[in-house]
Amino acid sequence: MSTMVSIEIPRTVLHATKLSLVEVRRELAITLFAQGKLSFGKARELAEMPVLAFQHLLASRNIPVHYDVEEYEEDLATLHRLGRI
Repeated sequence: MSTMVSIEIPRTVLHATKLSLVEVRRELAITLFAQGKLSFGKARELAEMPVLAFQHLLASRNIPVHYDVEEYEEDLATLHRLGRI
């Protein structure tokens, strides 16, 4: 079940940022990802960006993609299970 949550941002605040709503969503996604509060997938979803574009955006900000050994091993097992390696 999917639900949406809305927040209200006063126009004066949005105007002061000189950002569009799309850019505000992306900034929120980047910040929450960098703080470890959102996974890459959820941050990318919030930013409404394709995987590669979000990776490039993070790289442009010198924000490393969090990817530890456990995640690598899970990905490796998934690739084996799918017959890709």
